[in-house]
Amino acid sequence: MRFTLSGEQEQFSGSLNDLLSGVDTDSANRSWAAGDPGPGLKIWRRLAELGVTALAVPEKYDGLGATPVDLAVGFERLGHHCVPGPWTDTVAVLPSLLDDELLTSVASGETLASVAYAPHVPYALDSDVADARLAVENGRLRAFAPGSLLSSVDGSRRLFPPVTGDDLGMALDADRAFELGCLATAAQLLGAGRWLLDTSVAYATQRKQYGREIGGYQAVKHLLADVATGLALAEPLLFGAAVTLDRRDVSAAKVACGDAAHLAARTGLQVHGAIGYTAEHALGLRLTRVRALVGAWGTPRFHRERVLS
Repeated sequence: MRFTLSGEQEQFSGSLNDLLSGVDTDSANRSWAAGDPGPGLKIWRRLAELGVTALAVPEKYDGLGATPVDLAVGFERLGHHCVPGPWTDTVAVLPSLLDDELLTSVASGETLASVAYAPHVPYALDSDVADARLAVENGRLRAFAPGSLLSSVDGSRRLFPPVTGDDLGMALDADRAFELGCLATAAQLLGAGRWLLDTSVAYATQRKQYGREIGGYQAVKHLLADVATGLALAEPLLFGAAVTLDRRDVSAAKVACGDAAHLAARTGLQVHGAIGYTAEHALGLRLTRVRALVGAWGTPRFHRERVLS
């Protein structure tokens, strides 16, 4: 499949990149992990002004009615810059679950959502700051309250067990919502992998050992080339899945993007050496984000089995 982004999609991606390059997402992640969502919510509001929160909301609720491809473009940039918050739940998933005036406030950026989707999303993300909390069970929606905060490999992804309450009726399209949640997660993994590759290449061109840049050594070149290849092969799978939204294609994209991002994380840590282990370095935030997203919205085993079946 040949896939080329439109001029508008390229411009949208560039606008997101320009905005997010000018804000401190690393500090926002650390504050979010510590229970202070303030800096992250400021970024949320700025992205809402660009229309990110309105992407999948129907036009009748003041949304953009964008395609899954547009979602993939936006979430790739969100993943690249490691933006905190329940973006997948609010922007990609919720508009397929509801046909309700609540989506108007989602489009404007005023409402954040947290979604649990049994059995693949057993814990609700950031439900302590969410205004709308929905659990999907066998195609039906139930309200829930967040239980006690759980530990997470990525501290800025705050997870809570959902304590379900009132039955709210059938979901609008639970299957589509799940596929979009998987697709958005895959796009974030691709973006995170690209950040790790770019950062590792930049570090390898300036870090010296034995009198020369480590990027000049063949072994390091091969490691980085393998990452670049993995990301390049994952990209068409992601956008192909965004076009079809077929369950097999979505699972293939989730696996490929997860594998490529995981390789980028491992290689990035090898290239950076001891500095990559420090809490102060931005690399650590991406390492834990990738580790968390690989298992989010369906484990690798689940998605591989969907492809094989």
